Amino acid sequence: MNDSLFDLLKRVDTPTVCNAIEVAQGKRGFDAFTRGTMFASGLDGVMVGYARTARIAAVTPPSEPPEVIKARRMAYYKYMSLGPRPAVAVVQDTDVPNAIGAFWGEINTNVHKAFGLTGALTNGVMRDLGDLPDGFTVVAGSVGPSHGFVHVIDFDTPVEVMGMRVAPGSLIHADRHGAVVIPDDVIPRLEAAIAQLFKSEKVVLDATKGKRIGFAEFETAWAAFEASRT
Repeated sequence: MNDSLFDLLKRVDTPTVCNAIEVAQGKRGFDAFTRGTMFASGLDGVMVGYARTARIAAVTPPSEPPEVIKARRMAYYKYMSLGPRPAVAVVQDTDVPNAIGAFWGEINTNVHKAFGLTGALTNGVMRDLGDLPDGFTVVAGSVGPSHGFVHVIDFDTPVEVMGMRVAPGSLIHADRHGAVVIPDDVIPRLEAAIAQLFKSEKVVLDATKGKRIGFAEFETAWAAFEASRT
């Protein structure tokens, strides 16, 4: 991903990216996106980056010795501090649908932001909503008060978040709507696809947004809209 594409992706929302991927692929049916309603730490926050993946659990205490858990936690932090940037932490909570442990709060968001990550995507829990740092978006499956017995199970392996499968290194775009995995073969064509999408949408929006029109005017505008998409 070049700087131009990164800057563009930071300015558009995730539904736009989802539609643009279909434009680039020349067909409908793209399905590498999250399912269900998610919670965002900010209304305007967008995260873009390569996935740094992990799995956690929190409902019950870990069965392994404390020194093993501590060593894995520090290895996890080292892993998150490395790798290509921009990066997004993508963390699967294996307790879902019974997740109770907020891994993402004031401490972890500030740590991961300091590592240079742009945000965190999880099917699990976030908290400390009034104390999360600016410039680091969290998109989570739920909001709750406790960290439970949260601990890292593993990292740098494929994960699944809200029905979306994510391999380490996948390019992620996420905001308050949810998240998508941008296919590798689409990346070189994505800027042009977004421009084409905006151009076609402008046809119908210019004819309708903030206006009162009749069906005949709409029919003409919609025909032009359809023609611009083919």
